[in-house]
Order: sequence, then structure tokens, then C-alpha cells
Amino acid sequence: MSFEVKGWCPGAHRPMMSGDGLVVRVRPRLARLSAAQVLGLCAAARRHGAGLIDLTNRANLQIRGVGQDNWPALIDDLAALDLLDDDPEQESRRNVLVEPLWVAGGDTHRLALEVLARLAELPDLPAKMGIAIDTGSRPVLRDASADFRFERSSAGRVMLRADGRATGVELAPGTEVDTLIRLARWFIDTGGAQAGRMARHTAPLPDWAQGHAVPALPRAPLAPGPHALGAVHGLAFGQVRAADLAQAMRASGASHLRVTPWRVVLLENAAPGAQSGLLWDADAPELRIDACPGAPFCPQAQGETRDLARRLAPLVTGTLHVSGCAKGCARARPADVVLTARDGVYDLSRGARAGEPPEKSGLTADQILAQFGAA
Repeated sequence: MSFEVKGWCPGAHRPMMSGDGLVVRVRPRLARLSAAQVLGLCAAARRHGAGLIDLTNRANLQIRGVGQDNWPALIDDLAALDLLDDDPEQESRRNVLVEPLWVAGGDTHRLALEVLARLAELPDLPAKMGIAIDTGSRPVLRDASADFRFERSSAGRVMLRADGRATGVELAPGTEVDTLIRLARWFIDTGGAQAGRMARHTAPLPDWAQGHAVPALPRAPLAPGPHALGAVHGLAFGQVRAADLAQAMRASGASHLRVTPWRVVLLENAAPGAQSGLLWDADAPELRIDACPGAPFCPQAQGETRDLARRLAPLVTGTLHVSGCAKGCARARPADVVLTARDGVYDLSRGARAGEPPEKSGLTADQILAQFGAA
């Protein structure tokens, strides 16, 4: 089964070609956009693309279906909305995931601003590496993709933890970002670029980074429903029509939108209640099952994914992953049931990742549904 692993993620200045056109990624600063920015982004997605917006597992937004001839005008619109950096290198470095419920003046807010101001001091890291700033009272980004993690320790202090290590080092206020930069330089100096990610880098950490601090117990991620800051809405498979999102912002009276890595968005100061095109049911299967865009939207996908995932979800107990190819972009972790498309049919695995040796091969969608008891 062949597929191509990209060594980078699509940005605004460096979009990626997909089956429905260019994918242009926007990295919201501090995980927050004003209502004017959201409405402008939605208008740009409709004007220059397919009118679809993805919410990624790194809390970024992606405009889909952008024509190559339309891309320069889209960049101009995003710049006018203050949603990207003028310097493409700066924009590509801004892989910073922020705990979405930060408060002004808190540790997450303070550290995020300093990290963004000092990105140029970091060494050239592999393109997919990122930083999580998760210093609320309890960590919430534990399962999100990141390589350097600022968290709250069990003792209530700010700590820095290298991804893949169970413990980290507690830091005095004002020293946190200096230590992050030092750890990033150590990663490069010890051959980490060849490993590509911190969790895969096997070199022993230096003494100054080998702390014994344990992160505080994690808290649950946001789920659809009323919230003290407004209202939380889900996006099916992490995707929404730009027209629906714009209408929800207007109808709810939201002042800002906060993005998350969990297929939900928080509409600040919004009136609670269902909005057309968004999910208000916290148990909606489109929030818990994993399925990439699939064919025809991804040129590497070898089969349709999301319709099959929706039909299969009520029949599956546990986690479900439907992948358009063996790369498994939608879910890196094993799932209880995994279907991997191959030449228009599917391979079935259990307790596995996409592309791992199957239990059954060459199944059609109807055969899969019958396998799980569909009438």
C-alpha cells in the first residue's frame, strides 16, 4: 500500500495540494479570533475556496479547496485580518498550542506571549515539532501533539516536560522560556533532527532537564453545551461550512471564538443553544470517531471515509478509525476498530493503527456494515 508522508504541515505561505485544491492553514494567535476575524475568514473561505474550514488537532484552522490562482488574493485577505505573519519563516515556526481557557495575565497567557516574541531564538526544528502551553490549574492538552510541554505540576508550579517523558522540571518565574530554548538547542545538538520528534529522540536528557516533577492530573476537554464563557459547539469530524460558522457567530452574538484541538470551538459571550451546521450534542458520534477527509478530497486516499464512519459508528463499541490510506492522518494512536482503504475496498484491524496487518482484507462498505450487524 503506497502513500507519501509529508515532512511538513500546510501553512498559509506554504499551502499543500489536496484533492479539492490547496489547503491553507491559519494559526490563530493565543487560540482566539475576534468576531470580525471569524467573519472575515469565513468570507475569504467562500470567496477563494470551497467554503469549508477544518479545525485541526493542533487547534489550527484550514481553508480547503483554494484554487492556485486564488491563493495570492486569499493571502492578502488573511494579512488584512491580521491572521498571518508577514515573514513566512516566522509563520512556519509558530507551532504553539495554547490551552484554550487561558485568562489574561495568567501563566499560559504570559508564557504564550513570550514564546511568540522569542521564536527567532529557537533553533531550526523539524517542521512538525510544536510547543504546548498548558499551565491552567490542571493540564488539558495531554493528548494533543506537542514536543515541549509547559504544564502545571502536581505541586502547583509551572514545569517543562519533554514529550515522551513522564516527568519534567519545575521552573522559577521568568526562566521558563530560556529553559525551553536551551532544551530545543540540546535536541538539535544531540541529533534530534534525525528522530524528527522529541518522543522518538532516545538521547538521555541533560541533568538540568531531568526533573522529577509530575504533571497535575488532567481535566476533561471541552464538550458541546453551555459554558461560563459562552457556548461550546462541535464540528463534525472537525469541519464546518464557512457559511454555517458565520451564521452561528452572528446569531449567537459571540464576541470572540476560541479554537481547540478537540473538534469543538468556544463562542465567547454567545447565547447558548443549537446552531445550524454545528453540533450541540456532546455525544454526537462525529466528535468521537476518527475519519480523514478521504476520497475524493485527498489525492492519496484510496476510498471514501466519512459516510462509512457515520453509518458504522452506532454499531461499534469503543474507538473507531476509518482511514483513506495507510498513513492514518486522522489518528496516530491505536483504535479498537480500524478500517484502512485500499484500492476502493477496506482492510479491517482491531486494536491497531491504520495500515497495520489486518484481520480481514478486501471488504466492501456493505460487507463491513454486515460484519458489525447492520440489517
